[in-house]
Amino acid sequence: MKKNTILKLTYSAMCVAVAIVLPLVTGNVPRIGNMLCPMHIPVLLCGFLCGPVWGLAVGAVSPILRSMIFGAPVMFPMAVAMAFELAAYGAVSGLLYKRLPKSAWSIYASLLCAMAAGRVLWGAVRFAIAGLTETAFPFSAFVAGAVTNAVPGIVVQLILIPLVVAALERAKLMPNE
Repeated sequence: MKKNTILKLTYSAMCVAVAIVLPLVTGNVPRIGNMLCPMHIPVLLCGFLCGPVWGLAVGAVSPILRSMIFGAPVMFPMAVAMAFELAAYGAVSGLLYKRLPKSAWSIYASLLCAMAAGRVLWGAVRFAIAGLTETAFPFSAFVAGAVTNAVPGIVVQLILIPLVVAALERAKLMPNE
């Protein structure tokens, strides 16, 4: 295996582990812990670090594994919808970061687009599941889940992720293409 592939595999495994464990740390204060969206951070970072394919895989697997291990998030509908959301985060952040010129603005552009794409996909999947199970998922529930309740997590992501990516770039710890 190439050194770069091993590095991406290692970073991806670490991101899955952090995505599974980090909610345990923030979950001590359930109301605030859920608002911080702790699983989103390592998945977004994986997209930046390892690219769209690895980011997508980490995003798709993390909520399902966490649900199987800890029973939270509940597998259906939450873990399934989150798997689509986080897969979009990892794929879009990795794809845009790879394609855009390396600069501070490209980190933010990639991050914001990934966050928007993931939240829209989460809402679409929740809406589809609601239709299949004949339950309600009104637009107000989408706005609350995707935006209103997630504001603290969005702020943390907008501050933390660009700082970590920039630090890893300066330290030359980003995998090569």
